[in-house]
Amino acid sequence: MRFLKLILDFYLNSSMHVALSAFAFVRITEFYFGLPFNQNLDYFVFFSTITGYNFVKYAGVAKLHHRSLTKSLKIIQIFSFICFFAMCFFAYKVSLKTLMFCIPFEFLTFLYAIPFFSGFHRNLRDVSYLKIIVVALVWAGITVLVPVVDAGLGLSLNIGLLFLQRFLIVIVLILPFDIRDVKYDAISLQTIPKKIGVQHTKRLGLSLLVFSMLIEFMITPTVQTKNSFMLFFFLILIFLMRSKINQSKYYSSFFVEALPIFWWLLLLGIYNF
Repeated sequence: MRFLKLILDFYLNSSMHVALSAFAFVRITEFYFGLPFNQNLDYFVFFSTITGYNFVKYAGVAKLHHRSLTKSLKIIQIFSFICFFAMCFFAYKVSLKTLMFCIPFEFLTFLYAIPFFSGFHRNLRDVSYLKIIVVALVWAGITVLVPVVDAGLGLSLNIGLLFLQRFLIVIVLILPFDIRDVKYDAISLQTIPKKIGVQHTKRLGLSLLVFSMLIEFMITPTVQTKNSFMLFFFLILIFLMRSKINQSKYYSSFFVEALPIFWWLLLLGIYNF
């Protein structure tokens, strides 16, 4: 049992879980626009997510909430190094146009970790409300716009709406993490739960979810796809409403983070059966 816990902790701490969520979102975008599985692009997103998240968490400027991470930090650093080379391998197979389009999102990720405000003592994460906007923007851009650009599709209303929906969904997925981190974040870091309170944060999340649901009924091509989204919708809602400051270790980092993966698996089942 202890061995399984060590494996799970490494899986989470090494950012494999969050990378799988990003991979799932890219696959969902491909499903929505009838795009074939693009192995090179999808694996590029997967490994670049691991590389980017581990850079943010372990570059020496991010704050670690769990001291136990330091024991396995060297292993995670080696793993991140391997993933960086895997990212470069798949980047070589992705078109230059797509890579150039990724640059603004990679730049935002870099600024999220490296201090450059107020005499280089603050990064984007330390700016009130900007953290959640930057993360949602990067996720929506990478998982919606990048696959579309790589496939050579012209921008359309449906693409814009899916980008907006993904942006809103990512914000809602972040809220349970922000609720959990209320007791960890510095007083100067005014996250949404710290500014408006936990209950108002949940109401805000509900409003954003309802808006994303309305978008879904504007862009979804089939009844089966709508049904899979509605199941995903209610699962997010349940986890959001049950979020609290003193939540279990795996509540947000595993279960909430797994919701996009569950949505992708639902769509995978629909399209294959």
